[in-house]
Parts: sequence; C-alpha cells; structure tokens
Amino acid sequence: MFRKGGMLLLLTGSSLMWLASTASALASEMSFFVTSSGPGKGADLGGLEGADRHCQTLANAAGAGKRTSRAYLSTQGTVLDDVNVIHARDRIGAGPWHNAKGVRIAANVDDLHSAAVNLTKETALDEKGQMVNGRTEKPNRHDILTGSRTDGTAFPPSPPFSDMTCGNWTKGADEGAAMTGHHDRAGPTKHPWATSWNSGHPSRGGCSQTALRSTGGDGLFYCFAAD
Repeated sequence: MFRKGGMLLLLTGSSLMWLASTASALASEMSFFVTSSGPGKGADLGGLEGADRHCQTLANAAGAGKRTSRAYLSTQGTVLDDVNVIHARDRIGAGPWHNAKGVRIAANVDDLHSAAVNLTKETALDEKGQMVNGRTEKPNRHDILTGSRTDGTAFPPSPPFSDMTCGNWTKGADEGAAMTGHHDRAGPTKHPWATSWNSGHPSRGGCSQTALRSTGGDGLFYCFAAD
C-alpha cells in the first residue's frame, strides 16, 4: 500500500509480480552501464582482459549475463610498436545500447560519438539501475576511465599523450595517467572538454585509487554489450 494525493492505493500481489518481472526483463536486456565500483586497484584493471571480466561479473550479478560485456577502454602502443593500439569504439559491438531502465543511450557507434548521444547523469546508470555521483555530490565519482579521444580512438604515443591509459590499464601506483570522461556531462566550464562523456581530462598524480579520487573519480568505467 502507498498513499498518493490523499488516496490510499493497494498494490495487489499480481501487480507486485508484474512490476518485479518488468524490472527483471529490463535488467536482462541491459546493454550499457557504468560500473558501480572498480576492481579497487586504481587504474590497474588487469589490462583489457581484467576490465572485460569485471564488466561481465557485474552484468551477471545484475541478470544481464546472457550478453557479452566489454569495457569502453582504449590502449596505446609506442613510437616503435603500434601492435597494442586498440580503440574503445572498436570493441563494443554495433549497438543499440540501453541502460538498466530500458532507456536508449545510442543507436550505433557513430551515434554514440555524436552530439545526439543520450548519455547524461540521469541515463548513465550503473548495473543496478542507480545513478552515479556527479560533480556536485560527495564523493564526486564523475571521472570515468576511458583512455580515449572524443571519437573513441586511442591517443598517439607521443608527448604529451605518451601514456593516457595508465600503462594499458596495468598501473595502479604513483606514475602514469589516464584520460577520463564525465558521465554527468559537467565540469568547471561549459567548454567541450568539460562536458565530454569520454575525453575530459587526464588523471593527476598517478594511477592509484587515491590519485583518481583526487580529481573526482573512483576507478569506474563504462561497459557495453558487444553482441
């Protein structure tokens, strides 16, 4: 029972079952989420393999395990070796992608990286269907790891972009940096970098959990269903 507008409404058992089944169905079809937590080692995610495994574990727990979840992360090569270059946009499938409430984030890869993308604080939910703290909340968790440029590609391996992926997601100490985006599309200014969901600014002070938190992050990243 609950009260609305002075009227006492009764939810029957069948109504509750319908609501539960609807929520369960939406969760099973979820194809995009922000991780509710990271592995806990800063930007050391165990490489792309470890990041993908974390995405899949969270998706499984949320009832969306029938889809193959992959982390939206780029990796870099070096000036002499480009074999490790992987672009985030190339590893997340073709879309469309929907959050845990069934809201569409983007229709396809090009849509995801366009001004039409429906990615905001209200839609960039975690795997449990909950909003993630934004810039004006404490603790601020709006810095999302991506290692990517605005078009979803990796940074070139030349200064000052030599390491935008914390050693391809294997560093978790006081060295290196990782490019982050703002899931709430908010920053200290209205400039495009400040409102970018995938390429706002690099972390400061290294790749540790403490360093990531110092600029408003918590080692979180985006997960997409790739199939």
